[in-house]
Amino acid sequence: MMTERDRAALIEEMRNFPDRLELLVAGLSAEQLTTAVIDGEWTIAQNVHHVVDSHMNSYVRCKLMATEDNPPLKPYDEVAWSRFVDAKSADLTATFQLLHGLHARWVIFWENLPDAAWSRTGDHLASGSVTLAEQLQLYVDHGNAHLDQIRRTLRAMNR
Repeated sequence: MMTERDRAALIEEMRNFPDRLELLVAGLSAEQLTTAVIDGEWTIAQNVHHVVDSHMNSYVRCKLMATEDNPPLKPYDEVAWSRFVDAKSADLTATFQLLHGLHARWVIFWENLPDAAWSRTGDHLASGSVTLAEQLQLYVDHGNAHLDQIRRTLRAMNR
């Protein structure tokens, strides 16, 4: 069972995530952002763009869960999305604008979610039933996993 203190700590991580990600990739060249260094892993740019795609999808799912009874939560093909030109671009400006704005809104959502709503569920068509509390934990973990993936890529570049 997630406590109020646990939720507050996770919300703080959500609040700080965009800055942490932006700081991690600041000053990298277009070549560093778009070069695949580790077989089977995305470029740094693809990771950054993916986080926004994923978190936008989750934000919408959270709103559906908060307003509907056990709504279906549609998955998306993240690998296919990573192949679009906008997901490969070294220009991260719009992506960071989206990420900062999205997380600002998401934090407001989390901070104002009534206690009873944390147990509201959605039915993710690929992974099953999930609560809003689990969504918060999942997307903090998701962001941290991509920070780690980018760090691995930077180490492979000797940075």
